[in-house]
Amino acid sequence: MSRRSGILEFAVLGLLRESPMHGYELRKRLNTSLGVFRAFSYGTLYPCLKTLVANGWLIEEPGNTTEDALAAPLAGRRAKIVYRLTAEGKEHFEELLSQTGPDAYEDEHFAARFAFFGRTPQDVRMRVLEGRRSRLEERLEKMRASLARTRERLDDYTLELQRHGMESVEREVRWLNELIESERAGRDLKGSASGGSDSRDTTSGAPGGLPRPGDAPRPDTPDDTAT
Repeated sequence: MSRRSGILEFAVLGLLRESPMHGYELRKRLNTSLGVFRAFSYGTLYPCLKTLVANGWLIEEPGNTTEDALAAPLAGRRAKIVYRLTAEGKEHFEELLSQTGPDAYEDEHFAARFAFFGRTPQDVRMRVLEGRRSRLEERLEKMRASLARTRERLDDYTLELQRHGMESVEREVRWLNELIESERAGRDLKGSASGGSDSRDTTSGAPGGLPRPGDAPRPDTPDDTAT
């Protein structure tokens, strides 16, 4: 399994852990709630869903809403398929949620993991945050060393681009420091008392692809007849 497909499977299981969805709704949630998936197609999503079904982590059910029941015959197409998490799928998602290995610190995977921090135990959140900070501090050190070696050979625009990259990493390190301090103090993101995992929304304001306030929403894509 590629790293990209592994991240997608994790995100799909996490969203379906909240409620069953059909493919169009699922893709919309991936686009709007998880910025890392803003540029992917049905051609990527449906093979992932089929794999999860084959593994026994999802089941397919016919759409049973009034809208689906009426629209399908009128449009001459099948009703949308709804994907539901199985008990095995929930167990597998919880297992993935508990993992704190190096993949959890990488840019895209960290963004997806952070989006589900509301369902993640506090000790796991801490290990992921500290691992991400350590990874970025290593990256920042290498960027500074590279800039010190090459700055005399760079034109003004390339130099400014490298400075911009360093500032972005520095901002994320400061953000991670604040989150880690809040976790250690037992506060949630709003500064109130927090005991362990909770159901707050942590999908806004995170680096690495997650949406921030003011991000323009992507326009919805036309409905897909295959769902």
